[in-house]
Amino acid sequence: MKMIVLNAWGGRLTNPLFDFFRRQAESDIFLLQEVMHQATEKTILDRGEISNLFTEVADLLPGHQAYFAPVEAGEWGLAGFVKKDIKTLEDGEVFVYRHRDAMIGQDASTLGRSLQYFKIEQSGRPLTVLNFHGIWTGQGKGDTEGRLLQSRNIIEFVKTLSGDIILAGDFNLRPETQSLKMLEQELGLKNLITAHQIISTRTALYTKPEKFCDYVLVSPGIHVKDFRVLPDEVSDHAPLFLEFSLGDN
Repeated sequence: MKMIVLNAWGGRLTNPLFDFFRRQAESDIFLLQEVMHQATEKTILDRGEISNLFTEVADLLPGHQAYFAPVEAGEWGLAGFVKKDIKTLEDGEVFVYRHRDAMIGQDASTLGRSLQYFKIEQSGRPLTVLNFHGIWTGQGKGDTEGRLLQSRNIIEFVKTLSGDIILAGDFNLRPETQSLKMLEQELGLKNLITAHQIISTRTALYTKPEKFCDYVLVSPGIHVKDFRVLPDEVSDHAPLFLEFSLGDN
């Protein structure tokens, strides 16, 4: 099974981004962050963003079931695309910081944060895939009270799940933060970014010094066949590619 994880940056790089989805259409699962759906001036913070990005991507991936998990005003949030031939047992979302429609004015640091999840069946076994976009503060990617609380809430939710999990997305964290280490240690997850000695998850379009943001964490039953940061420049975040199976399959 193949999965792509990408902060779509609101679709600012429209043509390269859409070409990327066409090339990667055979991937089984896409987990996207910063996706708009019928967005208005309330959630469009940059004129380059595509107000209907969710629908546009869904049209490019007709073989996938499209799921949108709004965080703000029903217009901005997380999107998942799962191939229609994959048995999806359950899908949903749970807020792990603040709540839906929490943004004050257009201050992105006040947004609520949620987990979008899909419980699927592979090789007759349950697997929960979780899509996450963590707190942005505008003050770097270090630990804060809010980020620590966010991680604690993620841990509490994940502990209610059965079977293996994949937790992936734009965490807005540095690798050495306690907020990230908590997830790895208390949930027994392997951090594929550090395990594969990845040196950056950003593209040349991101000029600030912080080079880590995006992660894929997997439970012990996930057999990783391939994991890479893709070179495609379709956002200020690099796409992450994972090929995996459950156990020895």
